[in-house]
Amino acid sequence: MIEGDELYTRVHKNMAPEESHGWTIVLMDRATRFLWEMHCGRKDRKLFKNAIRLLCEVIQQTGDLTLLTDGERRYGSLLFELCSEALRTGKRGRPKKTLRKGVKVRLKNKGSQRHKRGRKRPKYQAPYPEHPDTDQSIATTEIHANHLEAFHTSLRRRCAAYRRRTNMYAKHTGRLQERLDVYWIVHNFVRVHFTTRQVPAVALGVLEYGLSLNEILFLQKIA
Repeated sequence: MIEGDELYTRVHKNMAPEESHGWTIVLMDRATRFLWEMHCGRKDRKLFKNAIRLLCEVIQQTGDLTLLTDGERRYGSLLFELCSEALRTGKRGRPKKTLRKGVKVRLKNKGSQRHKRGRKRPKYQAPYPEHPDTDQSIATTEIHANHLEAFHTSLRRRCAAYRRRTNMYAKHTGRLQERLDVYWIVHNFVRVHFTTRQVPAVALGVLEYGLSLNEILFLQKIA
């Protein structure tokens, strides 16, 4: 079960949010708090598509994935575009496209629940068709990104580039991504998470034990 959300900061100078390159897309495994994705850039299709491609690789390995988002529909639309299949029922006509078996997306609509034409939209919904054999047992109370929101609060405390009401923002996107890469390594492989009492990579089964900073610095790059 993976939560998806975005975090925003300024890069180089203050500008309109839609023009900023400081948007950071984060995908977190809810059970282990492992960060699958943590990349910054402009909030456009490319940023979302690169993140969703990683989820497609997870689906290839596990065959099971639940993606939960707060209002952002591009997660579900791109996952449907990259990871959909034709549902062949034997009936005449073009087969209907659905997400792969075992994959589901749930969206919590934020803000106004009413369209411009007056039609009320649901607060919780599956934005795209899912395979009929996919287990649909997920409570509406589970459709949220609260754990990721808590992580964003923690990131703002620890990384000056995301701190509010200061001028300590990143000078350009490359430097901001370097900071995120370091934070990603420490969070996933070094620091014990205070809720799970485990290093996220250990909880996920990637490592047998957490690494120290010295061990990480002395790791040799495999060509």
